[in-house]
Amino acid sequence: MSYRNEPNEEFELPHCAAESDGRRTFLKLTGGAMAALAIAGAGANALGENRLFSIPVAPQDGTVDLGSGDTGILNYAYALEQLEAAYYTQVMSAPYAGMTAEERQILTDLRDHEIVHREFFKVALGANAIPALVPDFGKVNFNSRASVLKTAQIFEDLGVSAYNGAGQLLTDPQNLLLAGKIVSVEARHAAAIRDLLKPRSDSFAPKPLDVERSPGTVLKLAGLFIKTKISGDNLPKA
Repeated sequence: MSYRNEPNEEFELPHCAAESDGRRTFLKLTGGAMAALAIAGAGANALGENRLFSIPVAPQDGTVDLGSGDTGILNYAYALEQLEAAYYTQVMSAPYAGMTAEERQILTDLRDHEIVHREFFKVALGANAIPALVPDFGKVNFNSRASVLKTAQIFEDLGVSAYNGAGQLLTDPQNLLLAGKIVSVEARHAAAIRDLLKPRSDSFAPKPLDVERSPGTVLKLAGLFIKTKISGDNLPKA
């Protein structure tokens, strides 16, 4: 792959603030958006015939190819949203001991948001969507508050850096607009998790600019938590 070289940064990025009182409204609005996409997709691709360029192909070794063009980038985002949705679903299926009401509310909201993001991409991509990925959370101690929240910070920071890095690779303005709407929510998630770990500190946004990471770098890091092999070899490069 010919992704540009990047500094070897810590697995940690800066972000914004989060709220936990809009989950039902968010789900209602995005539910309507998904329904609209499903209807639009009946006669053509949900995001427009000219905006998706290739159908991902699964090589014989079982590797999932994300595809190329805007299709590939949207599948790339879809893969990350699958990972996050699966993680928070497992977290809330058996909450760690001592989880406070605030933590329960925030983690439940994050779970529901990530599920909406996952399903949104699935509907939008239609037949071009990659299959469901198999996560690997063996490195996480779901009985430990510190392990759960630190892993959540990794996922949220990684997700924001992924959207920031991939935005420049999208060619259709509508797809870029969609990514911008989602990354702003992911940034709020990251800030909320950081504030739980280090409350009332500058941890929620320690730098004035967020980091961006290329798909090649993000897939290597995300791959630590995904059993399914993923190939981004055909993704566009900067």
